[in-house]
Amino acid sequence: MFRRLLTPALFLFSLAACAQSTAPAPTAKPAARPAAASAFVPRAGVDYEVLPVAQPTYGLGKIEVAEVFSYQCIHCAEFQPQVNAWKKTFPADARWEYVPAVFGGTWDNFARAFFAAQILGVQPRTHDAVFKAVFIDKAIKGGSLDDIADMYAKFGVDRDKFLATMKSFGVTAKLNRAKQFALRTGITATPTIIVNGKYRVNVTTDGGFPVMLSTVSYLIGQERAAAAKATAAPPKAAPAPVKKS
Repeated sequence: MFRRLLTPALFLFSLAACAQSTAPAPTAKPAARPAAASAFVPRAGVDYEVLPVAQPTYGLGKIEVAEVFSYQCIHCAEFQPQVNAWKKTFPADARWEYVPAVFGGTWDNFARAFFAAQILGVQPRTHDAVFKAVFIDKAIKGGSLDDIADMYAKFGVDRDKFLATMKSFGVTAKLNRAKQFALRTGITATPTIIVNGKYRVNVTTDGGFPVMLSTVSYLIGQERAAAAKATAAPPKAAPAPVKKS
């Protein structure tokens, strides 16, 4: 994948590339390394990386699985159907978060669109539709906020209200929070998944998206086991009082 693009003038070229990655992007149907699901153990340093310092999660509650993505990333669009299928068996003790990438230029405009849709309560029903509009229907020509508002209007969203929300202080605050999360967790590519603020999962050429999701499942299990162990551990005994002479 190519380096992320920072200017609206380069928007059309950016539709064919996502953020910089350490490995070439997989094809639409990557082949996973053969492994029984129960026996799968991902490779530390390859399939995932342990963050040097555990970071606060993006949201609160359960085991967090945060996908940093962009509506301008074709690989994120290719990944989305597999995410949809995988989430049907998502464990009850885990929580999925979408975190839009804030890489500058029109990437930020699409991040604003995500947050505006979230605030207005239309994000779940428009998420897949945005990918389709961008990469299949070619409905976006420039990537300005006005262009994006026009696109959401075709989804039945009030255009003026959506445009105003994208420009709001509340969305700007969310944008800054997403940017800080990506910086703290070392995000340089999309899609990237952060598990519980501790692990960074990237796609690999030999595993593709299936192994990426299997790795996430494995790390959820690791976090679950660690939480159970901490709960089961007996409380530390209080220090004996010091007797005064």
